[in-house]
Amino acid sequence: MMEEEMKIFCSASASAMAFFLSLALLALPSLASDDTSALTRFRLQADSHGGLLGNWTGSDACVSSWRGVQCSVNGRVVALSLPSLNLRGPIEALAPLDQLRLLDLHDNRLNGTISPLANCTNLKLLYLSGNDFSGEIPPEISSLKRLLRLDLSDNNIRGGIPEELSRLSRLLTLRLQNNVLSGAIPDVSASLVNLTELNLTNNELYGRLPDGMLKKFGEKSFAGNEGVCGSSPLPVCSLTGSPPASDSGRTVPSNPSSLPQNPVISPNNRESRKGLSPGAIVAIVIANCVALLVIISFIVAYYCARDRSSSSMTGSESGKRRKSGSSYGSEKKVYANGGGDSDGTNATDRSKLVFFDWKKQFELEDLLRASAEMLGKGSLGTVYRAVLDDGCTVAVKRLKDANPCPRKDFEQYMDVIGKLKHPNIVRLRAFYYAKEEKLLVYDYLPNGSLHSLLHGNRGPGRIPLDWTTRISLVLGAARGLARIHGEYSASKIPHGNVKSSNVLLDKNGVACISDFGLSLLLNPVHAIARLGGYKAPEQDDTKRLSQKADVYSFGVLLLEVLTGRAPSLHPSPSHPRNDEEDQAVDLPKWVRSVVKEEWTAEVFDPELLRYKNIEEELVSMLHVGLACVLPQPEKRPTMAEVAKMIEDIRVEQSPLGEDYDESRNSLSPSLATTEDGMV
Repeated sequence: MMEEEMKIFCSASASAMAFFLSLALLALPSLASDDTSALTRFRLQADSHGGLLGNWTGSDACVSSWRGVQCSVNGRVVALSLPSLNLRGPIEALAPLDQLRLLDLHDNRLNGTISPLANCTNLKLLYLSGNDFSGEIPPEISSLKRLLRLDLSDNNIRGGIPEELSRLSRLLTLRLQNNVLSGAIPDVSASLVNLTELNLTNNELYGRLPDGMLKKFGEKSFAGNEGVCGSSPLPVCSLTGSPPASDSGRTVPSNPSSLPQNPVISPNNRESRKGLSPGAIVAIVIANCVALLVIISFIVAYYCARDRSSSSMTGSESGKRRKSGSSYGSEKKVYANGGGDSDGTNATDRSKLVFFDWKKQFELEDLLRASAEMLGKGSLGTVYRAVLDDGCTVAVKRLKDANPCPRKDFEQYMDVIGKLKHPNIVRLRAFYYAKEEKLLVYDYLPNGSLHSLLHGNRGPGRIPLDWTTRISLVLGAARGLARIHGEYSASKIPHGNVKSSNVLLDKNGVACISDFGLSLLLNPVHAIARLGGYKAPEQDDTKRLSQKADVYSFGVLLLEVLTGRAPSLHPSPSHPRNDEEDQAVDLPKWVRSVVKEEWTAEVFDPELLRYKNIEEELVSMLHVGLACVLPQPEKRPTMAEVAKMIEDIRVEQSPLGEDYDESRNSLSPSLATTEDGMV
């Protein structure tokens, strides 16, 4: 009897297992269909006009090979990579993608919170930098147990850093810089033993920094958080567990028992219940009189200073350290906001310093008091390096030759420039408008320009600019320019002044394109004349700045990087390497003539020819440059296409499979727009 029951039980169990297995197999197409549905919902929200994800058609994302989508053998979506596409909207639709390994959406305009991604428990690489995400980092992020790299930098994420982050034991990279995070910094040095890169700079964090974290990651990982204190070289902690005081320079001792007691509020003090003595009354009267005299003196001094500074507006510019009230401007009364009338006729209105989404706001007086030195004179004005009293360093451009325009028009134009955010574009932080003076305040980038790296100190003792660095800087500039063209594709707003001297390097060596849009403030004839060897041939006739002309200028820049020669100063075609017979020859024409004569190797900078196994890359980049400088504007590629061509020449793919080495340090697909390193 027992045997028969066992046979019946085994038979029933086998049938049940077969039934459930068949259900699981039937569910696989359903799960794949769910992934496609999730991506479709995401496209409808993020690409409402349908122009960015045009090939996302068909009933199956994996079968139809949708752009940026990679799938596993069983048809599940495991990677979604859509960087720098100007996608907008929330990401809630991506929550069902529970097999996702890589999500790279950096440098778009996505918003909302990142909470929906807590469901994507298989994520290993998460890149969301350069968007408009807000809200807080959810505690549920601890569910992403397999996460290796997390980049949420350059967003508007608020709140504290959750303790739950310490449960991501496999994390290698954590980037939270340039947000609005506040509160104390949790000690993750013990729990995140694999963490090799941590960046919390430029937030609003405060409190004592654990010694273990300071020792492991260094002071630079926490810069830009004024309330953070701890062991040297950090400030000594005088505010424990509370945000820094903003209205007083007085420090409060950490030990409450050391606070002095105020005898006035003591119940045993008899003087507290008495009236004021005659001596006290006399002292108060005298103090009030002195205070009144001081106020009157300040008022008189203020108006005298204003008159003197108004007469000094025509003073000469110099590279020496300036004293208070020098060459930046004349108005002293400052309001650090953008409100007020727009006709520019009111004295108060003329003196406003207008900021764009920057926590470290200051007044014009601070700028006038700052120690400054002239960095150089460009085609659009003089640039100064200014160090404020609090140690903050900014770059200030004093515009010249700008067409006169009402304050309202100037503000609207600055708004277009100031609100553009991208890791490869120099940020306009603030501007100052007056009829006689216009100042622009930018991030200060300390590592010079591509022009100085290419052409500075040519001769003995020069440190050559290697090929890896050159292609990385070119790619960064291409991405920045592509973002400008993409952001203003409808209005066709160009950069207008693309040249190697306007490709600057930040503190991490990342290329950032500067001077966006400023040429539009000039007379078009003057703006085009200042382009020099970067000028497109059609501009001689049209006298207009355009995005297609930008592409030509970028092509000249690319040829400049490949040849090592500045535009408009190149050897005659009959003497490709005779430097003593240099003539003012158009660079694209010279390159084409040398290639036509099959002297292609003679085109490249001799500094590049010392590197092995890069010949194919050099030739490929040369083809990209020549495509950009085609004489017919309509035949030139777009900047988005140019950036893609450069990426295809030298881009490392992030591994997604289960068999890769998770200790690698080069997993970031962001290349020149991140701090993982150059290409």
